[in-house]
Amino acid sequence: MNADVFNAVMPMLFRGLKVTMEIAVIGILLGFILGSLSGYALQSKSKVAKAIAGVYVWIIRGTPIVVQALYVYFVVPAIISLARGERFTFDSVVAGTIVITLNSGAFISSIVKGALEGVDPGQKEAGMVLGLTKSQILWHIVIPPAFRSILPALFNQFIISVKDTAMLSIIAVNEITRQTQNYVARTYNTIPAYTLCALFYLVILSLLMILQRAVENKIKK
Repeated sequence: MNADVFNAVMPMLFRGLKVTMEIAVIGILLGFILGSLSGYALQSKSKVAKAIAGVYVWIIRGTPIVVQALYVYFVVPAIISLARGERFTFDSVVAGTIVITLNSGAFISSIVKGALEGVDPGQKEAGMVLGLTKSQILWHIVIPPAFRSILPALFNQFIISVKDTAMLSIIAVNEITRQTQNYVARTYNTIPAYTLCALFYLVILSLLMILQRAVENKIKK
């Protein structure tokens, strides 16, 4: 591989990595909040809350992330513009973060639902015997073990979010893939550029998977 290509592409990939990680981190954090709320709603006794959460998960899981990105970036601003009577646009990074948040939240909601339902009922009953309120039982008895059980899946979703950001290149988010596309469009050095891009992803995601295993091993101890 030509050293000039390597020296030109690598700085672009690292700039793209910064955008990728910003979107993935913010997306998983907001997605955790959204997913926790919807997961709690899915196992609640409220039919309305359960229905809203169910429709949200159904829509996100039932549509491709590329279509979601196009819809959030183009359609949602168009609807807002019509409602406000003036032009409204989304920054591509903001739109991408919304998409990653929605997808993370939909995945996490199912995990949270299962984790909450998996807490030993005996522990809840013990809390009631001790005179704890429902909110105290939730925060002190239910949530701690449920959170520990979802940590591995949460980290796995973060890795998926990092990979999913590649599809945001379709709305011009300057993440890793888009940076590579920009270089190829200027130079036509297709083979070395995309090879570097693939290897770059492989290294980053491999490091994240190693970190994930370390976290899982620590939790097991």
